[in-house]
Amino acid sequence: MKPLTSLLAGLLLVLAGAQPALAQGAGPVALKTTPADRRAAAAASTLLAVAQAGPRLVAVGERGVVLLSDDGGRQWRQARSVPASGTLTALSFVDARHGWAVGHWGLVLHTQDGGETWRIQHQELEQDQPLLAVHFVDARRGVAVGLWSRVMVTEDGGVHWTPVTLGARHPSDAAGGRPLDVNLYSLFPGRDGALYATAEQGLVLRTRDLGRQWEVLPTGYAGSLWAGLSLANGDLLAGGLRGTLLRSTDEGRSWQRVEHAGRSSITGLVQSGAGDVVGSALDGVVLVSKDGQSFELRQSASRVGYTGALAPDGGATVLVSKQGACLLADCR
Repeated sequence: MKPLTSLLAGLLLVLAGAQPALAQGAGPVALKTTPADRRAAAAASTLLAVAQAGPRLVAVGERGVVLLSDDGGRQWRQARSVPASGTLTALSFVDARHGWAVGHWGLVLHTQDGGETWRIQHQELEQDQPLLAVHFVDARRGVAVGLWSRVMVTEDGGVHWTPVTLGARHPSDAAGGRPLDVNLYSLFPGRDGALYATAEQGLVLRTRDLGRQWEVLPTGYAGSLWAGLSLANGDLLAGGLRGTLLRSTDEGRSWQRVEHAGRSSITGLVQSGAGDVVGSALDGVVLVSKDGQSFELRQSASRVGYTGALAPDGGATVLVSKQGACLLADCR
């Protein structure tokens, strides 16, 4: 089994709620799935991702927590029913009602009512191989990726998932004989139907057939890249360890480092409808740019670790963190 090489991956694995409950009985210990608890302080939970479901915002995180906001991120309440208590790491909505969340133990959850109630579509209790990102292009076709080159695709809305072998070869292998074996951390769509994944070893991967075949785009950086974004003008951004931020103006063929004052690891990248680019980072750091080329650094007094961001249509940018969610203008 490939060791975890990312601080973020390590954080995800040790968060409370990463394991299903143990069922004691005769013979070997078995794992079973338990529903997520309803918690009085759920709004202050560690959150790892946030997405838009029509006018609603949905956030997920530790112990299977799912939070909903119907006022643009000012107030949050817990979802009515979540059937699993494992850590949820990412989610994707295609409209106001249909969405998917993924997490530890290969967990895939599906909702048809905007996040109020969820059901399990996929889970693997034999080995915890977390899924860290998911992206659906419509109500039937989706991709999920995670640790140890994990890729799964679906064409029936998640009813069935097909594992995909990451057939790409490592760029350092001139003979092309060494299969690529990397952790995949995020997914983000680009132009003309392309879908990108950020990975460790400074790699960005691209698929043009929704996850079945991948090509490797080396960036010249050797560390993990946790987040990526395709800008409105087609340029690509990728961010990761120690504040590394890279930009490509030629669809990933070449990359240049974007200099800024931060050294905190970047966990999310979003662009608002007005064109502003925001990067969330650990240590309470937020990077803000008008053009995606020069960034201003802001740091919250609490230095809470921001784990992701969302720029919803027509709304204010939202950050999620180890202490819940906040609007960018109100994060302290």
